[in-house]
Amino acid sequence: MPVAPIVLPPLPRLPMAVPRSGVSTDARRALRQLLGDVDRALTTAFRDGADATALAHRRSESVQRIVVHVWTACLGDVSDAALFAVGGFGRGLLFPHSDVDLLALVGPSEPARLRALEQCFATLWDIGLKVGHAVRDLVQCRALAEQDASVFTSLLDARRLVGDPSMEKGLRSITSDPTLWPPAAYLAVRLAERDARHARYNDTAYNLEPNLKDGPGGLRTLDALRWLGKRLAHADDFDDMVAEGLLDPAEKATLEQAEATLRRYRFALHLEAGRAEERLLFDYQRALAERLGFRDEHEKNLGVEQFMQGYYRAASQVERLGVQIAERFEEMLEPPTAPQPVGEDFVRHGKRLAVRDPDLFMRRPAALVEAFIARLGEPGITGFSAETMRRMHQASAVFDQALADDPEVLAAFLRLLKLGAPAVDALWRMNRHGLLAAILPAFGKVFGRMQYDLFHVYTVDEHTMRVLRNVARFADPAAASTFPIACEIWPTLPKPELLLLAALFHDIAKGRGGDHSVLGEEEAIAFGRRLGMPEEDTQLVAWLVRWHLLMSTTAQRQDITDPDVVQRFAEAVDNTERLDLLYLLTIADIIGTSPKLWNGWKDRLLADLHTSTRYALRSEEELPPDAGVRVQHCKEQALAVLEAQGYMADACARVWRAFPEQSFLRHHPEQIAWQTAAILDAKGATPLVAVHPHSVRGATELFVYTPDRDGLFAAVAIMLDRLHLSVMEARILSSSTGMALDTFLLLESDSQQPASTERAEELKQRLHRALSQPGHVHQPSRRSMSRHLKHFQATPKIAFSTTGGRTRLALVCSDRPGLLAAVAQVMFESGVRVHDARIATFGERVEDFFLITDRHDAPLGHVQQDRLLRALLDQLSTAKRA
Repeated sequence: MPVAPIVLPPLPRLPMAVPRSGVSTDARRALRQLLGDVDRALTTAFRDGADATALAHRRSESVQRIVVHVWTACLGDVSDAALFAVGGFGRGLLFPHSDVDLLALVGPSEPARLRALEQCFATLWDIGLKVGHAVRDLVQCRALAEQDASVFTSLLDARRLVGDPSMEKGLRSITSDPTLWPPAAYLAVRLAERDARHARYNDTAYNLEPNLKDGPGGLRTLDALRWLGKRLAHADDFDDMVAEGLLDPAEKATLEQAEATLRRYRFALHLEAGRAEERLLFDYQRALAERLGFRDEHEKNLGVEQFMQGYYRAASQVERLGVQIAERFEEMLEPPTAPQPVGEDFVRHGKRLAVRDPDLFMRRPAALVEAFIARLGEPGITGFSAETMRRMHQASAVFDQALADDPEVLAAFLRLLKLGAPAVDALWRMNRHGLLAAILPAFGKVFGRMQYDLFHVYTVDEHTMRVLRNVARFADPAAASTFPIACEIWPTLPKPELLLLAALFHDIAKGRGGDHSVLGEEEAIAFGRRLGMPEEDTQLVAWLVRWHLLMSTTAQRQDITDPDVVQRFAEAVDNTERLDLLYLLTIADIIGTSPKLWNGWKDRLLADLHTSTRYALRSEEELPPDAGVRVQHCKEQALAVLEAQGYMADACARVWRAFPEQSFLRHHPEQIAWQTAAILDAKGATPLVAVHPHSVRGATELFVYTPDRDGLFAAVAIMLDRLHLSVMEARILSSSTGMALDTFLLLESDSQQPASTERAEELKQRLHRALSQPGHVHQPSRRSMSRHLKHFQATPKIAFSTTGGRTRLALVCSDRPGLLAAVAQVMFESGVRVHDARIATFGERVEDFFLITDRHDAPLGHVQQDRLLRALLDQLSTAKRA
């Protein structure tokens, strides 16, 4: 984009000062006005489409004029002192609110000179520059550079602005000293710094609020490549690195294009935030997208999503090439080794794989995939040689998406997939080299594709890679303690490549405007046929893609203790092969969406659904056992547990006579045994509050046994909210003697883990005190909404239906602190009883389902439904305004 003409105001005429007299008040005012005029001119030029890099250079030039003027006014023409720009200023780049980093290099300390320097820096601050400065002599500079590689690195960028030219020669003697941070040591420390920096940002370029400067693939990565080029290859810029063979022209163009995008975003972010903000916070993303001209295409391709995709693509390209170039620097420093043959087409040089024939990839494109297969078979290989990577990228660029229709390439790709779990590492590396998108053009479309919500914390391509890695974990026996059922299933899979393909395609159609599962199914069928797979295999992969959300939604939104729910799910799955594959894909998908989503409760939930569905699929003709059989079976197992603990059968039977049948149909025998023991141990004392920190359901279980009353559910929900405990499930039952038999499955709100023993005891004591005062009305606590949630508040959706003599209420809305407590209070005040609740949260989106009745245990009529609807909407809208 051409740079818009920019006319910067000239320096004002300043009164001639007596040397070292400083800058007068009038002169400071004039310089402050000048700086403001420059920044306003640059802002206007950026708004009119000027290039951000050119504007950052222009601002650096303008600030340099001001800094030099102030230095001269304060110090005059001195010897043994010079002022250097360092950091971004040293590289000639200043964004709207960047720090102005300066190094004053001085000779022997003189009090008058130090006072003049203090006056100089104070003046620069006074006129509006955010100055970071250091005052050192050459001995101090050398000592600090010896100790700290970051100081040494800052000197690489140092640029003299004004002062004694001989000081520059002294500074260069430090950076050119071969004994100071020699190449191998400098490379090691830079890579260690990179790894530590990336770890602070979750080791991925795909955070929802990424850091443009210091995050993986950010501008700091590009700076680091230039620093390495200077120190290791005497290459000052990317052009020099091309001449040295460290970059090819196409890679240089990619880096420069990505850098231009990142700089454009950074310039806009500084303007939007009004300060030196480097994080693309939710607070700014929508405004930045609009400022930079991105518009909503449809509800599944928002302007803000397009804007963020631009960032993610640029950052991931920088990150990928940054890793590869660092490997080239490592290779450059490695001693030469004799080549060892690897099959017919490859050789290894130490830890790196190389091609025998430099023209192999151009002559036979299938070798692009075979190179990754060969790498898997060679232990100790850490990468490809620099020349091989270059030729790989050149061939990929030449053939591009023609690879997607090359039968030999597709045959090699299928051979790779058939390796099973080891293929995942190769797929991950192929993605880093851009080869996967060439073979799967649809995958290239979701490269850098984000979804503007708090549920999906990675872009689609990164999420897919993580799902594949999770799948590969199931092949590792060491993971059996974490995923016992999954690790048991994996060795039984006749064709694990089908699961890998389903993982590759399950989200491949995101952002197209339709149902991504349906569109992804079509893509999977087309690709399976291009691969030449048997039609039944293609259809199985397509089915998994189409229904990859089925198991998760069934488990979290429906009551899987209901045989009818399980039977419907079993009919949809149809056979155990599909069930096993879907189970593995579901677990991998949940963990790959966000590590925080997986917990013991979901693990147990999916395991229970898998087990009950396998039972239902044993025979097509077999019907679920009737309620009486299931109740008796539960009682027998629970009694065995209780008798082993020393409880008498007749005492247990007396307790159970008051239990409703639903207790035995909807609870595990272990839960029934635990509840029964608690009741017997209480010897009639109420309210009874029992807490099991780690129940059989994978969560903390709360059992409340007390005389039933309206508002009990609300009182419990309010107390749980005050204790920052999230409700996963609630089952509200009543005994024939008028006692509440309420069960809640809980997780800590922050960690989504079961409560500790100490927290469980705190819950027990505080809830017991609250329930001991039945006349006291507790109100939900009011807590402010997090900054993140404020940006994702959508219109609530509420729907009613009737099932089994009760009203089913479906609530879909944006999450906020205290939501369940507030909803429970509204239901109580509306004369509604809660009998069952299933709570599901997906990022900022809540999907809660309640079984409710009026206070006569009858379904809600239309009038009461309407009254409840209005009350809930009023409560939710009030919370949104707050």
